[in-house]
Amino acid sequence: MKYLPLNSEIFAQNRKRFVEKMEKNAIAIFNSNDELPTNADQLYKFKQNSDMIWLTGIEQEDTMLILYPDNPDPKYREVLVLVRPNELKEKWDGHRLRTYEATAISGITTIIWLDTLEGSLQPWIHWADTIYLNTNENDRKANWVPVRDYRYAELMKQRFPLHNYKRSAKILKDLRGIKTALEIEVMQKAIDITDNTFRHLLQYIKSGVMEYEIEAEIYHQFLKQRATGPAYGSIIASGDRARTLHYVENNLECKDGELILMDFGAEYGNYCADLTRTIPVNGKFGRRQKTVYNACLHLHHYAASILKPGISIIDYTEKVGEEATQQFLKIGLLRKSDVKNEDPENRAYRKYLYHGISHHLGIDVHDLGTRTEPIKAGMVFTIEPGIYIEEEQMGVRIENNFWITKNGNKDLMKNIPITVEDIEALMKK
Repeated sequence: MKYLPLNSEIFAQNRKRFVEKMEKNAIAIFNSNDELPTNADQLYKFKQNSDMIWLTGIEQEDTMLILYPDNPDPKYREVLVLVRPNELKEKWDGHRLRTYEATAISGITTIIWLDTLEGSLQPWIHWADTIYLNTNENDRKANWVPVRDYRYAELMKQRFPLHNYKRSAKILKDLRGIKTALEIEVMQKAIDITDNTFRHLLQYIKSGVMEYEIEAEIYHQFLKQRATGPAYGSIIASGDRARTLHYVENNLECKDGELILMDFGAEYGNYCADLTRTIPVNGKFGRRQKTVYNACLHLHHYAASILKPGISIIDYTEKVGEEATQQFLKIGLLRKSDVKNEDPENRAYRKYLYHGISHHLGIDVHDLGTRTEPIKAGMVFTIEPGIYIEEEQMGVRIENNFWITKNGNKDLMKNIPITVEDIEALMKK
């Protein structure tokens, strides 16, 4: 790993929170992700299961976690299962964790090897009444590949058909949405790296630069600061390409007079930052560009003023939509007749703002958390309104990350330049 060691108390706290939600005399089993093939004898870069990261901090493949708080033997109430280090594999693929290293990362003292698990797991299962198994229940999940969690669940139900089975994901959805102060410290590090990188880009970008050159500069700056890399595929969209929400080609020239929308964030310690800024390629906003940008910034500030405990994302999005309608009337995108005759299911403002305003953020860039229940203190959200104007070949989006507090929220990106004046001043330097 490139990042410095994290505080193992992060993961100890998370396990404690999970165990407190388990039924009496229940065992919970978690698996790492699969190693997936690309072509020939190649594998995709391994990415650990996010729930395994949240509970242990362990990034290594072929890892399992077993939580059995009512195990008659206290030594085995939390067990980390690792693949045994193999000399040949280490010659090819590098170092594998030793027990003392895994304990330092996770805070778990009982470590057993995967090839010895079967003899211990069977009696633990027999003693338990309920088995918690894990699946991916992120609302944004879009594929049904039979990954290890699902195969393991099917195997367990075949072997132990009379047990009571429960979904770990139902607990994790609530718990992972609420970030501890220790988790916020790691997220702030990812944000600070992103901040430094953005300030560097303000000095780097000029007319004629290629989008992919900016992407390469982002990656370079991230790695220099011990980030694992980008938290997601960076969007570097100049000119009319900024209207494509997930533009990833990043292969064209940034021209004088255009705006460039950059949506990127660092990953540090497996936690994500998610920043969007829209800046002028030549360092100076045009009059109309400034008008649209400031309208978007107004929506950003308005959204921040109402994103607090008690409101649901549905109601919050509706309120931001009302404010967007007023802003779009003000800057000439909508007429009063457009609003009067709008379809309630496809409101007039949606022509120029066609995505959500916020999403949960954490270990995943679209992290676990409710989208229907009231927002709670401890959650982390993006705020990212946008204005996309086809007839003007212009797209603007502004995004910061906010930690919800008891009475409001804290802008974790408050130090990152956001106003027209600050951006122009830094680009002029």
